[in-house]
Amino acid sequence: MATTTARLLLLLTVAGFCLCHTTGQEAAPPPPPYCGSLRTAVEARNIIGWKTVPPPCAKYVADYITGERYGRDADVVINEAIAYAESLKLSGTGKEIWVFDVDDTALSTVPYQANHGYGVQPFDNQSFLKYVVQGSAPALQSTLRLYRRLLQLGIKPVFLTDRTEDQRTVTTNNLIQQGYCNWEKLVLQPVGLQTSTLAFKTCERQKLVNDGYIIVGNIGDQWNDIRRSPDGCRTFKFPNPIYYVD
Repeated sequence: MATTTARLLLLLTVAGFCLCHTTGQEAAPPPPPYCGSLRTAVEARNIIGWKTVPPPCAKYVADYITGERYGRDADVVINEAIAYAESLKLSGTGKEIWVFDVDDTALSTVPYQANHGYGVQPFDNQSFLKYVVQGSAPALQSTLRLYRRLLQLGIKPVFLTDRTEDQRTVTTNNLIQQGYCNWEKLVLQPVGLQTSTLAFKTCERQKLVNDGYIIVGNIGDQWNDIRRSPDGCRTFKFPNPIYYVD
């Protein structure tokens, strides 16, 4: 949404003046720590509906995603998810499942983002589809660690993604090649479906519940992956400051 991006830029401009203005000197650009504050607001869903990363934060986001901080933040989420999973008492029916998003939760789009400005450039669906078709997306290792622990505990993974049915084969092969070798279901969107991520995923989770499954956990990099009932007994937000999905 253009107005949201403009609002972010205004916040950066004001912050740059307040934090950096010195009498007789030209105001310096906003420091990276302020971009960190914006990232925190995005992760907390205090800023929504934005379409691109503000240009002054381009380097901050690139450094965050390619540096150690992203991995540490992801590990905090995953460590908590594993601790929660280990605390569960399963019913013995084999119906407990954990819902995973795919892109930027199970598989990384960072190789794609590196060539498209880490969120500064507007999203281009055609170029992203070319990345998906390559089937080369690497696993996010922290998520893979959660996945493997869930299998050990007897909790069945379900992948629920915005990818479409015509991408089932490439998605299946990519997941298997990256170590996700067993799951209960891989749910993709019908080709041509016109709906939001929130509406699609909510509907599909309801179908799982109607089929007798118990969603004990739900993890995604977008709030709209994991919110609205039935969302699961507990949800986990994987870090992603690059883009926002409605």
